[in-house]
Amino acid sequence: MWDDLHGRDLSATPRDIDFVFFDPLDLSEPRERAIEAELRARVPVAPWDVKNQAAVHLWYPRVFGIHVEPFASSGEAIASFPEIATCVGVRLLDDDDLLVAAPHGLDDLLEGVCRHNPTRVSAASYRRRLAAKGWSARWPRVRYIVP
Repeated sequence: MWDDLHGRDLSATPRDIDFVFFDPLDLSEPRERAIEAELRARVPVAPWDVKNQAAVHLWYPRVFGIHVEPFASSGEAIASFPEIATCVGVRLLDDDDLLVAAPHGLDDLLEGVCRHNPTRVSAASYRRRLAAKGWSARWPRVRYIVP
């Protein structure tokens, strides 16, 4: 979406594709790796990043240094992503329709706004994330709202 705002070729391979699922019965990393392997077999050039949202509470303290409660659903997980614009998920339904989950709406994504989602990530973590990702250099036309 933001590449389009900057006139970039939309057929270029993205930096990553976040594939989330919710399986509270198998929280193992081998389950994530198996799904990633299946996706890579179908679309080998895509940079898949697979995460079971039911297992986030197991690795979150190690990665971010704070204890978090388990999510009850993938929708709850999506609602907690660090930026409002990234709180979007798309599911392919059995009839090939798409279900869009955007618990905070689509305005930030569509209007090129990057703002902190305080649901789970602190303002300090958000600022560090912005600096580490280098998004302002990649997408200078995006309006960055820094708390």
